[in-house]
Amino acid sequence: MKILKKLLILALIAFVVMQFFRVDKNRAEGDYLAAFVAETNPPDEVMQTLKTACLDCHSNNTRYPWYAEVAPISYWLADHIDHGKGELNFSEWDSYSKRRKDHKMEELIEEVKKKHMPLDSYTWVHKDAVLSDAQITAMVDWAERYRALLSLGDRPQ
Repeated sequence: MKILKKLLILALIAFVVMQFFRVDKNRAEGDYLAAFVAETNPPDEVMQTLKTACLDCHSNNTRYPWYAEVAPISYWLADHIDHGKGELNFSEWDSYSKRRKDHKMEELIEEVKKKHMPLDSYTWVHKDAVLSDAQITAMVDWAERYRALLSLGDRPQ
């Protein structure tokens, strides 16, 4: 019993100390999506879906829930966001080559069709991010139209 009590006290101390080590927030200044929106021209319904289901992890601006201030959850969220931005960052769209843009849209189509995106861990607490069949269809149709324009050379490099 003494060992368990000491372990619990040590865990509590570690938890309190962790609160003093904050992670950097994913916050952008200005219009962090301007290049992406101008180039891909998502319809309003797709843009709304992107805002509610994608941009928190795939842009330079995240809407943080209250619990994001509590370590170790804050560490996990920061890692999750860094990984998501590493895979696809809509805020960095203008830095992508034409080939990479095409590949990212191809991956977007595949992940959304298979319902791998948004992740379950995100939709558990963001119920509005669960995509309906209509949202999936709209997202896929938009991405396929954009890929077709890319292949025709109608979009910038």
